[in-house]
Amino acid sequence: MKKSLSLLLVLCMMLGIAVVAQAAPAQGVTDDSVLIANSIAVSGAYAPVGVPFKFGIEAYLKKINDAGGVNGRTINYIHVDDEFSPEKGKAAFEKFLYDDKVFAVVGHFGTPVVAATLDDMKEAGIPTMYYATGIAQLRQEKAEGKDRSSMPIQPIYSSEGEVMVAYAKGYFGAKKIGVVYTNDDAGKSLFAGVENAAKQYGLELVVESLQAGATDATAQVAKVKDCDLIVGAMIQGTLPTLIKEMEKQDVMKPVITTYVNVSATITDANGEHVQKLMKTEGAGIYALGWVDVILDSPVYLEFIDYMHQVGATDAEVNNYSMTGWIAASSFVQGLERIPADAELTWDAYIDAVESAPIVNPFGGEVDFSGGQRLGTTAMNLSRMDDTETVGWVAVIPITPLDTILAGVN
Repeated sequence: MKKSLSLLLVLCMMLGIAVVAQAAPAQGVTDDSVLIANSIAVSGAYAPVGVPFKFGIEAYLKKINDAGGVNGRTINYIHVDDEFSPEKGKAAFEKFLYDDKVFAVVGHFGTPVVAATLDDMKEAGIPTMYYATGIAQLRQEKAEGKDRSSMPIQPIYSSEGEVMVAYAKGYFGAKKIGVVYTNDDAGKSLFAGVENAAKQYGLELVVESLQAGATDATAQVAKVKDCDLIVGAMIQGTLPTLIKEMEKQDVMKPVITTYVNVSATITDANGEHVQKLMKTEGAGIYALGWVDVILDSPVYLEFIDYMHQVGATDAEVNNYSMTGWIAASSFVQGLERIPADAELTWDAYIDAVESAPIVNPFGGEVDFSGGQRLGTTAMNLSRMDDTETVGWVAVIPITPLDTILAGVN
């Protein structure tokens, strides 16, 4: 047998036939399954976000597995409750990588956990599809080597800051923009994007900072009140301070903020205090978004159906569970691009993801080609409205950045 094999190899060499070793499948892959994992806070203060997010992942995977999986492989999913703790998140990742030997992490959750594990995950080279955070460390103009394993879908704050400026210029016609940003990761990252885009488009900035969680923005609003538009580069804990102070000082200008603040909770808690700012023509409280919810669309109805099938309550069928559905869908799209007769490896998966844009089932797409890791940049615009059940009303649907800049109405 050995002699015959040696003769065959010699013959191949003589005939110029290359002998190439077939790449072995990656860890977590068998003939009939692929194993993925994540750690999410499903207890504690962030459970109202983590629980529906996890349900959304489970719902989409049920849809896929009920149809036979991908190329005959079902997708198995394991999860650890990290309680939003960086230490527990780091331990969970090491368990997934070394003990469970998962193929990929899908839906990596929360700023502190992502920040604590990102470098280790890149060093391992394990595909990580979708981060439930927008920290600046995720953004890469051209990822190379093991950095390609990181694949953010959700908007990255610095990229979102650029979209805010695009709307300021293309929709509101602003030439002088006031920026009030919090001095935390979210605020500073949003401001970095705003500053970069304003320089690029030749717009004037007036900039003020605010402590995260501050209860007084008197001085900051006084400094930016003469601008054409104000960017609130901050998340839920501080935005109410800004908009209430604008109302108090009678600064009736548009204010635009991050998608993180688009919630009925924000409107319910603050709407009565900012009636004039909300409803005065030429003013208003606006925010970006990256999902378009069309309640009677087949995609949304299918999402609701599978959410109920995995045990989610009506209250858990919300924006957070939609993002879990998006995370799982994004992962599966990459998997589906790999031919059934090809070995499923980490490199093959990453190449597949980069081969064409990943489509958000609720609108927009993300392009990873050429190593770009920018997150979603096609975003919509909504306005706070306390007469709406969800607290916000759509103004502009999901629109690519170039189109926003060209002028939308």
